Amino acid sequence: MYFERVFLWAVASLMALTVAAQSVNQQLKNNDPAFLTSEEARQIGRQVLLYQRVTGGWPKNIDMARPLSADEQAEVAAQKNRRNDSTTDNGATTLQMKFLARLYQATGDTAYQQGFCRGVEYLLSGQYANGGWPQFWPEMREYQIHITYNDNAMVSTMLLLRDIVQQKKPYQADLTSADLRRKAQEAFDKGVECILATQIRVDGRPTVWCQQHDRETLAPAKARAYELPSFCSQESAAIVRLLMQLPHPDQRVKDAIKGAMTWFDEHKIMGYRLVKTGKKGEPGANTQLVSDSTAGPLWARYYDLEHGRPFVCDRDGIPRQHLEEISLERRNGYSWYNKYPAELYPLYEQWLALHANEP
Repeated sequence: MYFERVFLWAVASLMALTVAAQSVNQQLKNNDPAFLTSEEARQIGRQVLLYQRVTGGWPKNIDMARPLSADEQAEVAAQKNRRNDSTTDNGATTLQMKFLARLYQATGDTAYQQGFCRGVEYLLSGQYANGGWPQFWPEMREYQIHITYNDNAMVSTMLLLRDIVQQKKPYQADLTSADLRRKAQEAFDKGVECILATQIRVDGRPTVWCQQHDRETLAPAKARAYELPSFCSQESAAIVRLLMQLPHPDQRVKDAIKGAMTWFDEHKIMGYRLVKTGKKGEPGANTQLVSDSTAGPLWARYYDLEHGRPFVCDRDGIPRQHLEEISLERRNGYSWYNKYPAELYPLYEQWLALHANEP
C-alpha cells in the first residue's frame, strides 16, 4: 500500500509539473507586438536559445519562460550537448521555433533567426527515408524509433515546414533561405507519401492510422503499455485535416480522405457523453461514459485491429471495453474519447464540393 501511494503521488506530481510548464509556456504563444519587443520577451528568447540542444531541437515539459538564476543557467548550459532528449512530443521544438520566428520578425535580432534555422535543420535531420518522423532523435530508445503520429507530433512538424515554404507569417522575408525552403518542401512531400503508405487498409479499403507505425514495415506498432496497435481516431483526424489542405490532391490522396471519412462515420459512438468530475490527480476525480440519447457523435481513441471495436487499456497492457475496468489513474490521466472527427464533417463537405469536378 505504501508503494502504491508513492507511485500515485509521483504520477500526480509529474502531471502537475507538465500542466504547469504548459501553462507558463503560454508566453511562448504570445503574439502581442508590444510583448514581442519587450525586454521580458527578449529574456525569454535568450532562455529558449539556452535550452536549445546541440542537435538543434529542444526537450519537452520545461517551463522555459521562468527566470533562471545564474546557477540554473549554468546547469542548463551544461546540458547543451545532450542528444537523447530533443523531441517534437508534446509540442516541443515546434513551439520554441514559432516563438523565435515571432521574436526575429519583431526585433530583427539574428540570434533568434539562427536558432530558428538550427531548429529547421533539426526537423529535417530526423526524417526517415520513407518520409516518416520519430518523436525523439538523434538518440532513441524503445518505441521512440517508431514513425509517430501520437499527439500530432509528425503532423505538427509537417505543418510548420509547409508554412515555412509558403512564408506565412511569422516565417516571411529573410527568416529562411531559398535552399532551406526547398529542403522543407521536399521533406513535406515525403511526409505525405509516408502518410499514404501507412494508412491501414482492410480488404483493400483505406481506413485510418495508428498512433505510431513501425519504421521498417510501416505496420501499426505499440508504444507505451497502454498504447496498443489499433485504429486511432484522434491522431487520424489531424492527418485527414492536413490532407484536405493539399491544394492539388491526386487520386491517392482523395481515396485516403474518403476512406478515412467513411471509417469515421462507421465507427462513431452515439447516445453517450463523456463526463469528468473532480480535478485530475485529486481524490474523487472520475471519468465516465454516461448514456444520453441526445449525445453524439463521439469516438473512442482506440479500436482493435481485428474487429474494429472500441477499447481502453491500463498500464498492464490488457485491452478492456469499459472505463470502469481500468484504474482511476489511467481513466483520468489519458484521453480515451474525443470529438475531433466531428470537426472534419463541414470541412469534408467543402472539400468534396471543391474537388467534385476534377478528373
